[in-house]
Amino acid sequence: MNLSSIRIITADIKRLVQFYESITGVPFKWYTDDFAELRTPLGALAIGSTRTLALFGGNEVATASSNRSVIIEFGVDDVDDKYQQLASLLGEQVVQQPTTMPWGNRSLLFRDPDGNLVNFFTPVTQEAKKRNETTV
Repeated sequence: MNLSSIRIITADIKRLVQFYESITGVPFKWYTDDFAELRTPLGALAIGSTRTLALFGGNEVATASSNRSVIIEFGVDDVDDKYQQLASLLGEQVVQQPTTMPWGNRSLLFRDPDGNLVNFFTPVTQEAKKRNETTV
């Protein structure tokens, strides 16, 4: 089994796709007006509009802009450089400026326009680099 994607449900798909394209520098592929995807070698970040919930059984299945437990993580070459590039775009949405974590990653934590937590990280210790060889 392989993890294929993480999907965010949003009430404003165009805004959220534009945000993720801005922070990653990678364009999304639009499949319909209600579904777009950013694919990487390891998996994908999919974004679906609330209208897609009808396909899964109705609006009660998920609630847009209500995530309080998941962090969407992207490995980047240099998290400090990325922070400098994005600081003005992220503004007040930065939760934690680049910080070296006990497990060896240097991490930048911020929120997307829907309030979802996003972590950009760079492995900085040898152990973290080895563990993350395919993620950055």
